[in-house]
Amino acid sequence: MSETGTRRAAAAVPASGFSAGTRALVKMLYLSRRLRGWHRYDDFVVERVHGVPIMVIPTVFNPKRLRTGEFFASCLDAALIGPEAEVLDMGTGSGVCAVFAARHARRVVAVDINAAAVRCAGINALLNRLEGRIEARHGDLFEPVAGQRFDRILFNPPFRHGEPRDDRDRAWRSVGVAERFAEGLDRHLKQAGCALLLLSTYADQEIFLAPLRRRRHPLSVLTEGHYLGERLTLYRVAALKSDGVT
Repeated sequence: MSETGTRRAAAAVPASGFSAGTRALVKMLYLSRRLRGWHRYDDFVVERVHGVPIMVIPTVFNPKRLRTGEFFASCLDAALIGPEAEVLDMGTGSGVCAVFAARHARRVVAVDINAAAVRCAGINALLNRLEGRIEARHGDLFEPVAGQRFDRILFNPPFRHGEPRDDRDRAWRSVGVAERFAEGLDRHLKQAGCALLLLSTYADQEIFLAPLRRRRHPLSVLTEGHYLGERLTLYRVAALKSDGVT
């Protein structure tokens, strides 16, 4: 149920329409959403992610409220992102990972299929004075970087399988992304590079891992984040050797 729908149901449902128990449940849902900050999801809001200001605009994935972006960003240190690294932030959303990567890297390209997310990433590059290192591009997966290779490719993918309902839902749901990501990785990683892939126990991780294994990409777990009801895992996906053998 949307925020507007929940609020209207809680405040304006006729007594004869629903039972007292149903009305109480709707009010509980509404209050729960407000306590968790979900009522701000379609607002313009500045979040603080590990002390860094990140603007979030309507339809863009909130890295603080939904925690995956905040967790991913916390892993992007100087040991992982070298000073000469060229980085691709796939599905950049607010650009939070692009911002954290750009504090160490020479160059970051931030890509998203949602045009609002591309604008948002550009805003956050300016907000954090990193516009000289971050370039935001609009497009689907690797399309905006055809013919280019990177030292690091960051991907916090839509975890669930299914047709997205709108731009905001693209952050949650997709069809065929796992296969296309695995196929494109071969053409866009430098020989000594790697991808960093963030997955959650909220969905079947094998959807993304199986296509990479079929292509014989070496996989390893870099780190995990444990939360109530969810475990986040950051995988390192190594590039194939030039002959396609690991």
